[in-house]
Amino acid sequence: MSDLKVTGQTIIITIVIMAAAVMQTLDTTIANVALPHMQGSMNAAQDQIIWVLTSYVVASAIGMTLIGYLTERFGTKYVFLFMVGTFTVASMLCGIAQNLPEMVIFRIIQGFAGAGLVPLAQTVILNIYPPEKHGSALSIWGMGVVLGPVIGPTIGGYITDTWGWRWCFFINMPIGLLCLVGIWIFMPGHKKTTMPNFDFKGFAFIAIALASFQLMLDRGETQDWFLSLEILIEAGIAAISFYLFIVHVLTTNNPFINLKMFKDLNFVTGTTLGFISGLTIFATMALLPTMLQSLLGYPVIETGFLMMPRGIGMFIAMGLSARLVKFIDSRLLMMIGTAMTSYSMYYMAGFDLNVTSHELIVSGALQGVGIGLFFSPMTMLAFGTLLPTYRVQATSINSLIRTIGSSIGITLVTNIISRQTQTNHALLSEHITPLSRPVQNMITELPIMSGPQGVAILNGVVTRQAAMIAYIDAFVLMTIITAITIPFILLLRKRKFAPSPTEHAVVEM
Repeated sequence: MSDLKVTGQTIIITIVIMAAAVMQTLDTTIANVALPHMQGSMNAAQDQIIWVLTSYVVASAIGMTLIGYLTERFGTKYVFLFMVGTFTVASMLCGIAQNLPEMVIFRIIQGFAGAGLVPLAQTVILNIYPPEKHGSALSIWGMGVVLGPVIGPTIGGYITDTWGWRWCFFINMPIGLLCLVGIWIFMPGHKKTTMPNFDFKGFAFIAIALASFQLMLDRGETQDWFLSLEILIEAGIAAISFYLFIVHVLTTNNPFINLKMFKDLNFVTGTTLGFISGLTIFATMALLPTMLQSLLGYPVIETGFLMMPRGIGMFIAMGLSARLVKFIDSRLLMMIGTAMTSYSMYYMAGFDLNVTSHELIVSGALQGVGIGLFFSPMTMLAFGTLLPTYRVQATSINSLIRTIGSSIGITLVTNIISRQTQTNHALLSEHITPLSRPVQNMITELPIMSGPQGVAILNGVVTRQAAMIAYIDAFVLMTIITAITIPFILLLRKRKFAPSPTEHAVVEM
């Protein structure tokens, strides 16, 4: 691509590509809220409707592995146009789907097309801004990546309640069309004439591994994990395929993934930290709406508003970190941000069934600021020492690993909530007997408690308490995992070399 200064054209390109990226990140969570409505509309069972989410995630994970090859073959601009266009059309098709098979097929297309929007947006940001502006530019990119999942449930809940679940998909159409026009007019680029070798074996191995692993994560809870033959088969296929992929890329001359990028310590460390942050941050975000709605009784819209302080905190902190990196060591900002995030989860571990909205807002805002101070400097350092020729593939791998981390984290906390609720219920029930003084006092004050209805009420109270303890257990685990990552931030090294004047313009669009 040509060497672009920070001009009006650069700003327009930034707005357009970030709109596309936010559209994709919103769609990962906005559909979750509409899922019960889809289930009723399509007469699907609980274990069937979940394929609307599973198909999207699996297709997205596989699609991310292809971004490097497609960009090398066709150019960033034209891959971006194809993916935005396909994502927009697939969104329309999802909105008009009449049955579950149609919806799953269209979600697979949507997930595959959307896979490249976030990593390609990151690549373009790194290419069109000079190195000294990367901190500010990546803060903008980070806002889109992190804010999308945060505000998705709020927007999804409002749209579903106001216009119906189909508009969760139709809303993408005007945004997608505007992005297509903007990319076509303002983004420089030309069609590639080279025909790079496609490592079909490597792609097949990693695609099968990712699909099997994601299916195992999504269906493990409903199938009782490794007591199920299905889960054992999926785990076995994932392990064997990943092993064959590693052997293949280490022994072939033109591997599907260029291993040279992994010689960069900053990239490896930053990607690992991204995996852990995906595991903890997105798992916590997935926990809270469920806790607020099912346990504390908040409606969908109010739940969304209680989640908003987290997004506001991120927005402010990311903008602030872009300025602070010029004066403060980025690693120090990351450590402060990680410590704040860990403390916010520790704060949440003190919640009970009487938690106030003030406590929810404070903990959310604190976590948002912590994530904002961590995310942008981490991304800047992870790619700060990496050669520009590896950027497209590196951003795809980075996004893929962060996505896998979030999938593992969500599965982990979901499993903790389910298993610990059962365990805690059994332990608490041991103390609820007709002869215990609290039960006798309750029966004396409310005679209705002596009958079957009283047993049901007591069971409900015990279940809520057991679930609350399970949420606390999950928050404690996320606190510990987040805290132990702080020393690993020191493995990142500051960028010491002076970038060449054209360094940010090496990769063509």
